[in-house]
Amino acid sequence: MPDAPAQALHFARPDFQEEIARAELYGLLARLWFAPPDEALLQQFRVAVTEPPERGGHLEEPWQAMVAALRATDEPRAAAEYDALFGGVGKPEVFLYGSYYLAGFLNEKPLVALRTDLAALGLARDPDSAQTEDHIAFGFEVMRFLIAGDDAAVCNLEQQQRFFRAHLQTWVERLCDAVQGHPAAVTWGAIAGFTRAFIEVETQAFDLME
Repeated sequence: MPDAPAQALHFARPDFQEEIARAELYGLLARLWFAPPDEALLQQFRVAVTEPPERGGHLEEPWQAMVAALRATDEPRAAAEYDALFGGVGKPEVFLYGSYYLAGFLNEKPLVALRTDLAALGLARDPDSAQTEDHIAFGFEVMRFLIAGDDAAVCNLEQQQRFFRAHLQTWVERLCDAVQGHPAAVTWGAIAGFTRAFIEVETQAFDLME
C-alpha cells in the first residue's frame, strides 16, 4: 500500500455507477484523514460541482456540511487544526488508530489481526510509512481497493463486507465521537460527521447482504 492516499479526486455524480461512487468516497475520506488538505484539494471543493452522493438521502446533509467546512477554511488553518487534533509532541488529542479504540493501547492485538487479514489479501504497509495499518486512512484505502480493484478474487463484496465488519465498523464511530466532542474540531468535526453517516450507510448495506 502507498504511504499516502492518492491525491486525485473526482466528485461522484448520481449518474456514476454506484460502486465507483463508493470507491471515490472512501478515497476522499482516506485523503482527508491522512493529512490536512493542501491548496489544490481545497480549490477543488471551492470550484467543483460537489453534489451530494444521494439527494434526499442519509448522506446529503452531512455531505453539505463537510463541503461547507472545507470551503470555509484555508491551508494554514486546516494544517493547524489537524496538528492540534492528531499531531503534536507526545500523546495526540485524538488517536486515528483502531487499536487504541479496540484495545486501549497502540500496536495491540487488533493490529496483529489486521496485518494477518491484509496479508491474506496480498496487501502490506509501505515499510517507509510512519503510520501503522490501523490508521483510519489506511483502512479506507483498503476498502477503496476492494471496491475498485481489478482482481475479482479479492475485490468483491464478500471481501469488502469481511474487512469492513472486522476492521472499520468496530471502531470508526468511536473516533468520530472523539473528534466531534473536541472543541478544536471545526473542519474535522464536519469530516467526522460525514464519516459517521457514510459508515452508517455502509453498515446498513452490508446488513442487507446477510
